[in-house]
Amino acid sequence: MELASYLAGERWSDHPACTHPLLAALARLVNDNTSDESRAKLVGLVPSIIGLSSDDLRVDARIALRCATTALPVAAAERQLALAVSVLAAEEMLARLDGAPSGRLSEASRRAMAEVPHATEQARRFSRAARITEKGFRRYAAPNAVQLSVVGIVQACISDPDALLRRLLEETIADCDALIRGPRTADVPEATPAHA
Repeated sequence: MELASYLAGERWSDHPACTHPLLAALARLVNDNTSDESRAKLVGLVPSIIGLSSDDLRVDARIALRCATTALPVAAAERQLALAVSVLAAEEMLARLDGAPSGRLSEASRRAMAEVPHATEQARRFSRAARITEKGFRRYAAPNAVQLSVVGIVQACISDPDALLRRLLEETIADCDALIRGPRTADVPEATPAHA
């Protein structure tokens, strides 16, 4: 994040204004919890996070959701309830912001929750009783989801947590890029002229 601040022409800081605060927090956590060898591979991602900043709460919700759905299937049992609650909270916030019905789940969320049925059942009971505010989600729930997810991946019994952390960061950057900058010109099919 310090390199990002430098490349963006900002004051040297690990909290640059050029990057969404929650995305910056994820990048710092991934960097701090990755081996030295794998950390060197993260440098190439720095240019892609410059300019990814927005006040839209959907960005916070997408970051939290990506983190929680990535970590939930691999995390130890004692972390699964909190991660499942994080998935439901992020989905609820997105539904509220989009004016959609409460209780909808994306395909990624359904897959992740299916991996941990006991935690999912408990999380649903807990979430019915709790109602989170937008301010509470941004300030507490989303940052907690990110931190719990990274720790859950680091402590998981998987062969290469560094690779999963890197993939998580790459996919989260892509999510933020799509939300903040919109689809790239190359991603949008060209219109066929009417006379063709």
